[in-house]
Amino acid sequence: MNKMEVHPIGTIACVEGEFSIVLNPEYAPALRGLDGYSHVQVVWWFDRVEDASSLVERKPYLKGPDELGVFATRSPMRPNPIAVSSVGVAYVDEATATVGLHYIDAYPGSPVLDLKPYTPSVDRIESPSVPAWCAHWPRSYEESGGFDWEAEFNF
Repeated sequence: MNKMEVHPIGTIACVEGEFSIVLNPEYAPALRGLDGYSHVQVVWWFDRVEDASSLVERKPYLKGPDELGVFATRSPMRPNPIAVSSVGVAYVDEATATVGLHYIDAYPGSPVLDLKPYTPSVDRIESPSVPAWCAHWPRSYEESGGFDWEAEFNF
């Protein structure tokens, strides 16, 4: 088996409520052309969680089943604490190696591992199915802003 290495490309920043990704300067050229996309998928490291001690989560969702396998959750407690967030792009600044975000569910300082443009032709699922216990969740990113997520999560 090949040795796996992960090299962060930057970090999440939040200054006065404004979220951004600040890339390491050597990655600035990789932003070229990203400004044409409204959304990106940010692959980042859950750096503020302890190692997963169980592969089964007890009641991770308040309205969900009593137990769920970690792969059936969005819990940060994972075998590899890797997160993926689809987020809106506010701006792209190659000169400062910065991508402004409308919001991201990551902590300031969390390492960013990769960015991928959100492309509906390969990323959007027209009619996804979900378990009945979460079928009342918003059907899209755009609808989720006013949803009471705190009433759903137990983590």
